[in-house]
Amino acid sequence: MAAARPPARSEDHAGPLRRAGRSVGRALHLPFTGTARGIRRATHAHGAGESGLGKLIELHAVNGAGDVMITVALASTVFFSVPTDEARGRVALYLAVTMAPFTLLAPVIGPLLDRIPHGRRAAMAGAMLTRAVLAIMMSGAVATGDLELYPAALGVLVASKAYGVVRSAVVPRLLPPKFSLVKANSRVTLAGLLATGIAAPIGAGLQMIGPRYPLYGACALFLLGTFWALRLPHKVDSAKGERRAHLLTHGERKPSLRTVGPSVLHGLEANAAQRMLSGFLIFFLAFLLREHPLPGQSAAVSLAIVGVAAGVGNACGTAAGSLLRDRGHGPEVIIATMITVVCGTAICAAIFFGGLMVAVLGAVAGLTQALSKLSLDALIQRDVPEEVRTSAFARSETALQMAWVVGGGIGIALPLNGTLGMAVAAGILAVGALLAVRGLLAAARRNPGPPGPQGRHKARVA
Repeated sequence: MAAARPPARSEDHAGPLRRAGRSVGRALHLPFTGTARGIRRATHAHGAGESGLGKLIELHAVNGAGDVMITVALASTVFFSVPTDEARGRVALYLAVTMAPFTLLAPVIGPLLDRIPHGRRAAMAGAMLTRAVLAIMMSGAVATGDLELYPAALGVLVASKAYGVVRSAVVPRLLPPKFSLVKANSRVTLAGLLATGIAAPIGAGLQMIGPRYPLYGACALFLLGTFWALRLPHKVDSAKGERRAHLLTHGERKPSLRTVGPSVLHGLEANAAQRMLSGFLIFFLAFLLREHPLPGQSAAVSLAIVGVAAGVGNACGTAAGSLLRDRGHGPEVIIATMITVVCGTAICAAIFFGGLMVAVLGAVAGLTQALSKLSLDALIQRDVPEEVRTSAFARSETALQMAWVVGGGIGIALPLNGTLGMAVAAGILAVGALLAVRGLLAAARRNPGPPGPQGRHKARVA
């Protein structure tokens, strides 16, 4: 007699359901894990993972995303939510309360960071954590736009620039073999731009839920950045034999940017003019397009068009920089070419003022500023010896930020006349070109060969 078949267990019936559930889970999980793996492969390619540059690229992406979240929250408070006249006053107040004091604090940041060369990871983590705390503090005042919002915004700005100064000094220490500084900086910057482009619409969506929510998102991102900054390689904190550099020469015994050759100084002059243009265009066009939007477009769409054009130009310039190599006189020629091109574009925008020319100027300004900044970083890495390079990066970043402040102030004060504004923009660039182009080309002719590992010019170090 055949043995009776045992009754089916509930687990047997649950088996197919469990397998189906796991399959659905894997299908839902795959886009996220696949995207994460793809990002990791991109950031760690060509030796960047082994050198630690990949981790810095990811950290800078988090930094860019957090900064744009705060920008979205502040823009809704000091600009978009009030009438034009009041918005202009609020933005002027923002510039006065936050940016102007920063011009006084900026010269202190570089020397202060010079005194903690062995704590670069801690400094970057501290800058991230400071912004996380300030984002929460700002969330209580962002809806009303109370005055206490502005000191917190000042703290965010100072912490952001302190992070930028340290990050610039860290990049040369994480270069993979056969990697130029221009290429490394372009990868880091491009990661920040891509993260900004992704985070901006997310921040706008959070803003629709409530004015505090972009700041909550920024806080979460900066807390993640704090943890990632501490996970950077230990060689980031190495400061063997470093000395401080100064923008101006104070006697024969102190190193300065003047003592390391004219290329860095003239490159800084050209970049300062372009950074001044950036600050000017941001504030001037924001109010001009709000009062006089592009034909057939609303003020918000007009601002978005110009902003996207500038962002695309910046991204294209950064991507092009990743293809460059430090060969001979390349950086000097690139900077001279870029300021000449953007100056010519600004002149055309003043003569043929209109919506198309404004968008073209924004795109060209973004592209040329990105390539000029990458080339300036290459000049500092090439011509400034290791022992003063960190300080040189700090002081160049300080000078460029102060130029941005001046440009923004001019944009706030200028009457809302498009032709006049573009003429002023062209004048700013013309002054920079007159100061820098001739010297850059002369320096390029004097230095035709490939640079040595420590740079051709040596600082006079006591």
